[in-house]
Amino acid sequence: MIRLESVSKTYAANGRPVAALRDATLMVEAGQFWAVRGKSGCGKSTLLLAAGGLLRPDTGRVWLDTQDLYAIPAEQRATLRADSIGFVFQQFYLIPYLNVRDNVLAARLGKSDWSASDARRRAMTLIEQFGLADRVRHRPGQLSTGERQRTALARALLNQPRVLLADEPTGNLDDENSRIVLECLGRFAREGGAVLLATHDPRAAELAHHRIAMSDGRLLSDS
Repeated sequence: MIRLESVSKTYAANGRPVAALRDATLMVEAGQFWAVRGKSGCGKSTLLLAAGGLLRPDTGRVWLDTQDLYAIPAEQRATLRADSIGFVFQQFYLIPYLNVRDNVLAARLGKSDWSASDARRRAMTLIEQFGLADRVRHRPGQLSTGERQRTALARALLNQPRVLLADEPTGNLDDENSRIVLECLGRFAREGGAVLLATHDPRAAELAHHRIAMSDGRLLSDS
């Protein structure tokens, strides 16, 4: 479902080139849960951004099913991303002046074929599933860390994506909230979705079907 072919990306840092991705090749199919393990700075986040259509690689190709993501116009890529890919980040990226419900509904901005009432029903179903019904009117600053991450996960699922890209989603969470997030990722894969998780947490990686190590921008091995 998501396929990277010989993807490379180099940044400029202090006037010097830094290779964040080096000839990365990876395929995550429907129903699979992959974990990319590695230390901070090894290139995991760059890998996910490229896979999700958010960061154009210098070389290589990224495919979503049969669509080459970077061979289409940016507007078309944004629509495809909104329809098919959900993102979960360690830093949540919630909108501070919106409450829980409206933060979840923010994902609908790219989903023009849904009515407002359909989107609200879907949002409330997810909010209840993640145990946030009593926090629905609260803003991010009034939520615990775990509640913010669960809100971000509900937002990622609102548009019923086929792919979930998760960048250190348990990095700021306690054991119980980590369990909730990881169980959701596993359930998403069991129901036919594709999951690509970037993590340095061995407990999170152990729950994945496939694990691959990353170091210095290179994917090293898989299991």
